[in-house]
Parts: sequence; C-alpha cells; structure tokens
Amino acid sequence: MPHPTPARPRLLGLTALLGALLTACTGTTEDLPVIRLALLTDGGQTLRTLTPGPESAANTDDATLPIQNGVSVDVLANATRYALTRRAGIEARPAPTPPPAEGQAFTAPPAAQFPAGPCFTAVALSAGRDRLLALSDCPNDVQRLALYRADGSLVWTARLPVYLPPSGQEDVPPVRLAVLTGPGTELGVVARPVLGGGSEVLRLAPAQVGNPVAEVVSTVNTPVIRDLAPYAGGVVAATDTGLQPLRDTGALNPEATLRAFGNTRYDRVWSVPVGGTPLLAAWRSNIRAGTTSQPLRLWDGRATQTDNSAATVDAFVADLRDVTVDPQGFLYALTATTLTRYDTALGLAQGSWRSRLLLSGLTDARSVTWVLP
Repeated sequence: MPHPTPARPRLLGLTALLGALLTACTGTTEDLPVIRLALLTDGGQTLRTLTPGPESAANTDDATLPIQNGVSVDVLANATRYALTRRAGIEARPAPTPPPAEGQAFTAPPAAQFPAGPCFTAVALSAGRDRLLALSDCPNDVQRLALYRADGSLVWTARLPVYLPPSGQEDVPPVRLAVLTGPGTELGVVARPVLGGGSEVLRLAPAQVGNPVAEVVSTVNTPVIRDLAPYAGGVVAATDTGLQPLRDTGALNPEATLRAFGNTRYDRVWSVPVGGTPLLAAWRSNIRAGTTSQPLRLWDGRATQTDNSAATVDAFVADLRDVTVDPQGFLYALTATTLTRYDTALGLAQGSWRSRLLLSGLTDARSVTWVLP
C-alpha cells in the first residue's frame, strides 16, 4: 500500500497561493495532498514512480518498470492519471506504486491515416491538459499528427507536408508542438527547422468542427523557434531574442516579446496552468551555449513586466530535460542525472526557493510529471 506523505499547512492551491502573495493576504491553509511523481530515465527505457518526502524526509514508494522507447509523461486533466507516450503508442496510467505493467491504451490512429503505424517522437498538452497532440515521425513516411482527448479518444489526425530536415547545419532545434482549444477550436501548431536556417510554423485544424481529419490552414516562415508553450490563450515561442507570442497567422510577434525574460536566447519554455495565467519557466541550453550551466527562470505572469524581472530559480542548471509544477507550488527540475524540487511560493515571495535534491545518479532522464492518487 502507498504510504501517504505527512501533511503540513500551506496556502490553498497554487492559484490562491500566488493571489495571496501578490495581494499580501494572510491566506487560508489546508493539509497538503499526497503528490506522486512519474519520470522517464535511461533514455526512455525505464518508468520510475515515487512519492517525494516532505522537508528532508526520504522519498517513499520508489519503484521502476522497464518499458520500451518512452518519449514523455504528462499529467492529464483530472490530475489522477498521466499519459505515458512511447514511440509505439500512448496510454493513461494511474498514480499507484508500483506502476502496473500496462496502462489504458489511447485509441490507435486509423491505419489509413497512419500506414506506417505510429512512431511518436514528441507530444504537447493544451493549457487545460484536456488535449494531447502527438507527432509521429516514421522512417520513409511523412510526419503525421494525432490529437487526443484526455480520455484517450481521437479528435483528429493530420498528414504534414513533405519535410526535409536540415542536415549538415549546427544548432538545429527539434520539431516543437502546441495545441489550442476553445469553443469551436481544435488547433495544432507545429514549428519545424528549415534548410538554410529559421523555422516554418504550420497551423492545422479540421475544415469543419468534428471532422476526423485536419488540414494545414497556414504556413509561415519565421526566425528560428526552439520551443513552444501555450500562454494567455495563445502560444509563446522560445527564440534567439527572447520569448515571443505567435500571431494568429503563426508568425512571431517581436513587438510583444515578454520583457520579463529579456531579449536573450532560450531553448526551452514551459507553461504551468495557474488560474487564467500560467507560470512560465524558461532556460537556455548550457550545451548549446558552451557553458557548464545556465539559469532557470520563472515568471508568474502577473508581476510588473520590466526588463529581466523574471525570477531566477537556480542560477546553475546543466542539461535540463523537463520541468513541472505541482498543485502545491513545488517546481521539479529534471536534468539528465538529477531531480530537484523548488518552492515557488517562497521563491516568488521572498527569493528563498528551498531547493532539495530528490534524486541523483540518474542516467539520461527524459521527462517528469506529477499525479494525484
């Protein structure tokens, strides 16, 4: 049986927590729920789950399960299940530890639309975590997309135009995805590097709501885009000159660059749903920069946006692979070899992040998420 983490007082939820911090309220307290973590290690060949210990207590319920070709783990809308994406398919898994041998499989894409079978290489979640967009990139086939609901049912599939990935070029970013949903909207966004430099942004949607096949509705060339994340009802891109929103056409909007992060290069950007405005975390790859480490920065989206006003969670982060923030406001930063927890409530309010190393000695870790039991 899982062993619940002892509870301690904390502000009610991250949204209320930030609101209390920003309005100087005294706040309301409640016992903390148990948080479980799921992560992919060993280059995606091991699924590991654990309950992080409070304060300095040891982690509990630490268990591993061999898997094949894991790509990502992502908490879903109801927060009691997470999606495990593997190259061959996607499945929903509950929190219990040890992890079951199999989860609940998502609907396989129709063979007519995926003749080579799914070869998933990347996924992205909507801001509400109720949609999951997966990229399939099989050898000798065009790239394809599958958009899923959180219950594992298909919304639509799409065939992307023929793509010639850049070869012989240095510092080429991977293909990045984003998904936007709303009344009458099921929109996928893809940013792909192109020959000669820069990126192309494709926007895909069904010709009519409810159609099971989506089409490319626009393609635009842009300066290089290194990552995408949902933000403020749209999409924000990590570029060589800061974090920039995408226009409705898919083009970058440099006039709306998020000043809180300055105009420097970022290779990764993550958004965490917090009420109407998410937390944004961003990081520049130290490997690409040729340095031993780079700072992980965080912005609550509500504080005054002045130049470089985003907080520095940790000034020395190397080979960062993934970031997630749980409902208690703890940020988990996964590097290739370590998993570290930070307290965003105290960090944003007082500059004290109370960092704690949860795991070390990992091998080629890839992805991390939280889930409620």
